Amino acid sequence: MTSRYRAPQDAAPRPEGADSPAPRRRTVVRAAAATAVLAAPLAAALPARAAAQAPAFLHGVASGDPLPDGVLLWTRVTPTAEATPGSGRGPDTEVSWVVARDRACTDVVAEGSVTARAASDHTVKADVRGLEPATDYWFRFSAGGTDSPVARTRTAPARDADIAHLRFGVVSCANWEAGRFAAYRHLAARGDLDAWLHLGDYIYEYASGEYAARGTVVRPHSPAHEIVTLADYRLRHATYKTDPDLQALHHAAPVVAIWDDHEFADNAWAGGAVNHTEGAEGAWSTRAAAAKQAYFEWMPVRPAVEGTTYRRLRFGKLADLSLLDLRSFRSQQAATGSGSVDDADRTITGRAQLDWLKAGLAASDTTWRLVGNSVMISPFAVGSLSADLLRPLAELLGLPREGLAVNTDQWDGYTDDRRELLAHLRAHAVRNTVFLTGDIHMAWANDVPVDAGTYPLSPSAATEFVVTSLTSDNLDDVVKVPEGTVSALAAPVIRAANRHVHWVDTDRHGYGVLDITAERAQMDYYALSDRTDPDATSAWIRSYRTRSGTQKVERTYTPV
Repeated sequence: MTSRYRAPQDAAPRPEGADSPAPRRRTVVRAAAATAVLAAPLAAALPARAAAQAPAFLHGVASGDPLPDGVLLWTRVTPTAEATPGSGRGPDTEVSWVVARDRACTDVVAEGSVTARAASDHTVKADVRGLEPATDYWFRFSAGGTDSPVARTRTAPARDADIAHLRFGVVSCANWEAGRFAAYRHLAARGDLDAWLHLGDYIYEYASGEYAARGTVVRPHSPAHEIVTLADYRLRHATYKTDPDLQALHHAAPVVAIWDDHEFADNAWAGGAVNHTEGAEGAWSTRAAAAKQAYFEWMPVRPAVEGTTYRRLRFGKLADLSLLDLRSFRSQQAATGSGSVDDADRTITGRAQLDWLKAGLAASDTTWRLVGNSVMISPFAVGSLSADLLRPLAELLGLPREGLAVNTDQWDGYTDDRRELLAHLRAHAVRNTVFLTGDIHMAWANDVPVDAGTYPLSPSAATEFVVTSLTSDNLDDVVKVPEGTVSALAAPVIRAANRHVHWVDTDRHGYGVLDITAERAQMDYYALSDRTDPDATSAWIRSYRTRSGTQKVERTYTPV
């Protein structure tokens, strides 16, 4: 059996949104710095052997977006020593690939080739079809007599297959300068994942030292300045993909990824970002287009709609997964505490995406409807927190220190969209909707009430599992106190003000493992011993589940 190879789609995105200026809370990076010569940081980002060995696969291999009959394969080849990421240098290079049933890649079931060009930063994708559903495969790339590492991938179950369970790793917010990626290593070592979900902030855009671990750079990234140009974004992606633990996870299972703001700039919206100065850092439309192009070059993601990450995958009759893009179409964030958060003309999804989401959830015939969601949809009121707790919380979430009951970068800032979506779930009796969320650097287990103000008298329309950050600062890091100190004080107060919140941990770093059966969807939460330690251990800390038909979260006392 030989698969039919289809050339990758042109993923260059359309610029979206107006070039409106956005408020800025950080020091402006001069345009000259953004376009400076990259020779030193480029060299620093690559292993020393790059200069001595070419071609080489220095950034590993990856797979993503599994289908019942196929999967998307990715790699980046360094054809010559000068062909460093973002440089635009290096010759066109033919890259072949094979997919096999065995790790030795002797029982080959599909093969093909694609050309790596400087125009795509020497990244390549192979959208392989003709494979069997719910099957483990191994794949490898080759160029100029050099083989890449061999990696495992797995296809999705057949559309109408009755399957007993699914298991996904769930991660978000991996800041290179704030720590090591031991969480990826622990997920890779499990060996039991059907896929892993990255819910956004796969990379961070900041200048070196601007956003690190309690103010300390654990390891400098490249380039050292804030990323603004296409070359910058390419090099930052390349830097991340030199991490051995991230490579290990990409080699262990396919990824399903969406972006959030830091793949662009902090608190991005359709026409700008808080961390973008129009003019001094160029036009936002140009910067956003560069960020999107680099993302689709460097990530094994199929853009279902040109220039976006919203799409839907299906895993047999057990679950489908709707993946959202909550940056490309959103209105600018409202001023915190303003009445405009309820404005019907403001949107977080855009009209087309919200209609697509509603229609897909209502039409779904699977047991579970999962939603990959980059920012928290559950309401979150903080007005009752004491001043000493509110100040660090405000700093982390971007709230005013006087304490108001909304974080306008989340769905709380776009209440009309949320109200419409939750009313739709109720009106159409859509059950078993589970939002899987990152961004907020804390772990949560929430019901999603139709009316938070009257909960628990108000019904819950869905549930939400939020995973904490891999490495990015969370609440105890902001105030520089021992882990657990803030959570012990703040969590009871947060829960008292938000009765739909079953659990919140404000302090620890880690990841989640989502296990799904016909009877329940369960999230097991894991924490790292030390985010700055490459040899950090991992320990299970809590588990919550939602049982089929309940739309409610409950604690369970053992991991799957």
